[in-house]
Amino acid sequence: MLTNQRNAGAAEASEPGVTKLVGSIIDDIQELFKNQMDLFRQEIKEDVRKTKEAGAFLAVGSLILLLGGIFLGLTLVYFLSWMFPSLPLWGAFAIVGGGMAAVGVVFYLVGREKFASFNPLPDKSVEALKENLQWTNSK
Repeated sequence: MLTNQRNAGAAEASEPGVTKLVGSIIDDIQELFKNQMDLFRQEIKEDVRKTKEAGAFLAVGSLILLLGGIFLGLTLVYFLSWMFPSLPLWGAFAIVGGGMAAVGVVFYLVGREKFASFNPLPDKSVEALKENLQWTNSK
């Protein structure tokens, strides 16, 4: 009878320690997820900033190219007509327009490459979150 009381007393004494340990583990997991979400938000903010920056450069550059291209194109058309009087005006427009289209394709490809140089999804945070979820599911 005395042995049963001691075992019961030992079990009761160890339960608060286990409860505290489990509570501490749960608190640590919650803190880990909170930190992961903070990292996730920070990476998204950084990627949005990069996207805005790249988009602003593309928009300003495109506008300036458009205006400059119109005036330069008209100038080149009339210069070709003046240099080669036998060249019809439509031929001069076709030559200049084709050249401008080629330059436009180059700028488009450079802008597309700039956008492709980064991933808008926060890869590091997503991978760390997946690892943490796997770890918690295995426990």
